[in-house]
Amino acid sequence: MDTTKKVLEVKNLKIDFHTYAGTVKAIRDVSFDLHQGETLAIVGESGSGKTVTTKTIMGLLANNAEVVGGTVELHGKNILKMNARELQDVRGKNIAEIFQDPMTSLDPTMKIGRQVAEPLMIHQKISKEKAQKRALEMLKLVGIKDAESRINDYPHQFSGGMRQRIVIAIALICNPEILIADEPTTALDVTIQAQILDLMKELQEKISTSIIFITHDLGVVASMADRVAVMYAGKIVEYGSVDEIFYNPQHPYTWGLLNSMPTLDTAKGELQPIPGTPPDLLDPPVGDPFAARNPYAMKIDEEQEPPFFEVSPSHYAATWLLHPDAPIVEPPAEIQRRWKIYQDTFQIEPTDLRVGE
Repeated sequence: MDTTKKVLEVKNLKIDFHTYAGTVKAIRDVSFDLHQGETLAIVGESGSGKTVTTKTIMGLLANNAEVVGGTVELHGKNILKMNARELQDVRGKNIAEIFQDPMTSLDPTMKIGRQVAEPLMIHQKISKEKAQKRALEMLKLVGIKDAESRINDYPHQFSGGMRQRIVIAIALICNPEILIADEPTTALDVTIQAQILDLMKELQEKISTSIIFITHDLGVVASMADRVAVMYAGKIVEYGSVDEIFYNPQHPYTWGLLNSMPTLDTAKGELQPIPGTPPDLLDPPVGDPFAARNPYAMKIDEEQEPPFFEVSPSHYAATWLLHPDAPIVEPPAEIQRRWKIYQDTFQIEPTDLRVGE
């Protein structure tokens, strides 16, 4: 990973959706960057804004969406100002995406070899014969057995795991700088999920692609990510390296996410969900949007939105609990016990900023 080379920068992004019920403030001042060869995980509950953020990067927002502020810069060029032709050049060539359900990404009427080869013919203007040869090489690289005989098969002739490998082949055939993976293994069983994640890490090392990984699964985050952005109610509420998020999380929402994940010793019925529901973004709350669900909320949480407080040069959290005048609050012992299980399971390397030290 080259931490000095920034390939993407999202600044103060704000997106509204215009609906019959009113205007939904879906993304509310989101900022982050991405460096060459790194994996940034964006985590949070459904509806937190993860997918909308990445669709904005791809230029794939719905017709009722409006970008009301901010920029998305790829090597200094604002993607939000690009026309349809310019976006077509960026997609596949510079930025590619793997979606959750491979069958929504694959054309059921087209042979897989043609589907893998097509981006090369569009973006690199190479001949059909050369593109097919490269497509065969890529299918072998992603682990399609008997690729020579299967290159002319159709998507329905493959299992779910194999279809996802084909989608990865399509996304990576042009060696894009950025790969967006939106819950790419959610629909797969755990064994195939592990294989797909290992494949993505292996391919990333070979071509130095930067990955934005969208997930709600913190186990996947622990095994894949370099840095983590925690989203809630259309905002990033905590941002740090993967070991900082697991060893020294600061936002009560991050505590809740970690506490709600199952571990190997979790008995049936023992999962701890975060009480309450996310706020209605038709009418976002004043103050901290997590206040109504936060057992440690103070009066100021209902009156003023917290700024980002610096925990370390690479770790920030938007919670009033980090204000110098706030009472000292430590996560419950049960949450810390679960963190230790995650750390041991995924062999996360500790930093000097550990919980309780």
